[in-house]
Amino acid sequence: MSKFDCEDGRKARSGDQETIYDRETTVAFPATTGLHRKPPWKKALISLSATAVFGIATAAHADELSDIKTQSEQIREQNQVLAKQVVELEKRLHKLEAPPAKQPAVAARPANPPAPVASNYNKAPSIVADDGSLTWHGITLYGAIDMGLAYQTHGTPLSNSAGFGLGYLISKNSNKPYFGAAPNAESSSNIGLKGNEELFPGLSAVFNLQTSFLPTSGRLADGLGSIVQNNGVPLASQTTFADSSKDGQALNTAAYGGLSSPVYGTLTYGRQNALTLDGVIAYDPMGASGAFSVVGFQGATAGGGDTENARLDNSLKYTVNLGPFRAAAAAQLSPNGDGSRNIVQGQVGLDYSGLSLDAIVGHVKDAISAAPLAVGFVPSATQLAQAGSGLVAGTVSDNTSLMLLARYGIGPVKLYGGYENIRYVNPTVPLPVGSTIIGGYTLGTVSNIGFPNARDLQVFWTGAKYAVRSDVDLITAYYHEQQNSFGVVGCSNASLATCSGQLNAVSFMVDYRFAKRFDAYAGAMYSQVSNGLASGFLNRSTIDPTVGMRFQF
Repeated sequence: MSKFDCEDGRKARSGDQETIYDRETTVAFPATTGLHRKPPWKKALISLSATAVFGIATAAHADELSDIKTQSEQIREQNQVLAKQVVELEKRLHKLEAPPAKQPAVAARPANPPAPVASNYNKAPSIVADDGSLTWHGITLYGAIDMGLAYQTHGTPLSNSAGFGLGYLISKNSNKPYFGAAPNAESSSNIGLKGNEELFPGLSAVFNLQTSFLPTSGRLADGLGSIVQNNGVPLASQTTFADSSKDGQALNTAAYGGLSSPVYGTLTYGRQNALTLDGVIAYDPMGASGAFSVVGFQGATAGGGDTENARLDNSLKYTVNLGPFRAAAAAQLSPNGDGSRNIVQGQVGLDYSGLSLDAIVGHVKDAISAAPLAVGFVPSATQLAQAGSGLVAGTVSDNTSLMLLARYGIGPVKLYGGYENIRYVNPTVPLPVGSTIIGGYTLGTVSNIGFPNARDLQVFWTGAKYAVRSDVDLITAYYHEQQNSFGVVGCSNASLATCSGQLNAVSFMVDYRFAKRFDAYAGAMYSQVSNGLASGFLNRSTIDPTVGMRFQF
């Protein structure tokens, strides 16, 4: 009995015994006065009751401790769950605040990720990019290394400075089988630094600095340097050489900066791609590769007639997107300020339902095609003193070009096509011997009368890319070049370089992107020349099966 009701309980007395009734239980308990002594069984009952009460209290206390511990564990688990949710929310917030992926400021859409004409710089990037790129405060370090093995039925020894290292396309000095290292077969090895920093809402400052190199030698790509190495060397003893726009400059691929707006377009100044080079990269199924593409290896198509003009020094470039349409313009200013060596280009294009079209026109004054100095040439002391980076032979012309480009994608298949007509005429402003040209090189000999009649070179290519899987592409392409007879005497044989002539090439490549930054490739290109385009060649065809691997970051 836990409690007695002392106020309302009803009591009855009978002699010296007092009976107490519990109102709730109606059970009567005999009561004693202080003169009565309690029997032993009553003492035992009282002791047993006290023990029971103590046990019940102890058990209740233990239950209370257990409940508190359980509640504590539950609260701790809830805190851990809430902490994880906070971390996830912060990650989502960081992604939402990060800018959309930046696209390079090019005039036409390349076959692989690069974007159309104008770059889309909407917002300054986060302090550290969360897309795996090496980006810090909007500045990104990037690059690629491409290395492989090749066999050539008719080739030349490996160069330690020519941009692609090997002569993957049939050339005048291709003379014997080659098996060995094949650098830069799919793309140039390079390293660069680019940036995008928001100045005001909708306006960003952009820049790009890049240089290309040969992984076999560690030297910067230097086409004219490879030509100098073959000065005075007989054709059959020459190593690989190639005229190029990359000629040993510290930043031989790009060095420009400017302003970009998603609405008003991008304006940049410095050393940057010509619009025709952007067009080749965008619409060549082989992505302008060295080992599998004529228009990628040769460079004349990308340079509007001469490869040295594939990249423009001291140039302004403007690109803009207007809905599905795009437009671009580029101009190289004369280094002498007299109008000589000026270059102007313009472009229009559009995208519609998987179809991309572009047209590019251009005019180059004093374009230069460089070659080794002839056997037996002896430079004067003055020429040697003023040689700069080295002496080369040059043929000068004024070039006008028209390039038409098309690409269509449907499902896993992309179809490509391109055409360029280039007209060469003698320069209106002849260049003298001793003129300094790209890369600090000097003209040791020069021809300003190499085109008695206009030379019309027509370049055509087509091909397809099929995505077998998300990480495997099969690519095939066909290339054709044709020139008219432009000499004093018309001809259609190999007796003179001015005779009409043809070049044909077919290529195939499989590209497997087996890891995030690695891809492996294998393929081959067969190239063949005839008539005027084969004049002076030691052999007229070659095939170059090539395998390799590329790392990009």
